[in-house]
Amino acid sequence: MTSAELPELSGKVALVTGASRGIGYGVAEALVARGDRVCITGRNEDALKEAVEKLGSDRVIGVAGKAHDLDHQTEVVERTMEAFGRLDFLINNAGTNPVFGPIADLDLNVARKVFETNVISALGFAQKSWHAWQKDNGGAIVNIASIAGLAPSPFIGAYGVSKAAMINLTQQLAHEFAPKVRVNAIAPAVVKTKFAQALYEGREEEAAASYPLARLGVPADIGGAAAFLTSEQSDWVTGQTLVVDGGLFLNAGV
Repeated sequence: MTSAELPELSGKVALVTGASRGIGYGVAEALVARGDRVCITGRNEDALKEAVEKLGSDRVIGVAGKAHDLDHQTEVVERTMEAFGRLDFLINNAGTNPVFGPIADLDLNVARKVFETNVISALGFAQKSWHAWQKDNGGAIVNIASIAGLAPSPFIGAYGVSKAAMINLTQQLAHEFAPKVRVNAIAPAVVKTKFAQALYEGREEEAAASYPLARLGVPADIGGAAAFLTSEQSDWVTGQTLVVDGGLFLNAGV
């Protein structure tokens, strides 16, 4: 998007974690497209710089680091406030799933890593955003969960359990942060990203066959949902999990 194509500024500022590519990038793209200024994070500094340039470096900044690192969380929120003077929206997207296999044989250290990145980091960013701006000025938080958090998912059990915890965290935060801040979650099915590649690579047509809408998701699908949940159109929505699954759960009773 060139400077000439950018919309007028909305006056709002968002922080999107894990946004150098995939779902996070799709969310950041949707928010920039409506005029928000955005801070994005990611582990790979080069990929993050490339994402900032593509999104528009006059409206987007990037802060590289690991989502679960407390110093990184502090730096991200401080840099956002320094650059833009406010922090209206937090989208917790950073996540990991380093293992596939039965949960009965799961290395507990791997389980700890999954929870540290997928759940504890989301809580940390929420706490810091709350104290830095949202507590006094309001805003919205969107946690990117997964349909794996709503039903058993063979071979990605630890990931699913962490996303179930994230959904409950969403409800806890929504209750505690009301009425100033609305907190909701999005639970996607399989979205075509590098993160989810193992679930569809080489068999996309077969993977999509079980979806009533006959395709897998793309990052823009989640970006649109996040834009809605951080907009005035969702001002009376909090503590909810929006399932964005191409109709996959419609087949649950078949």
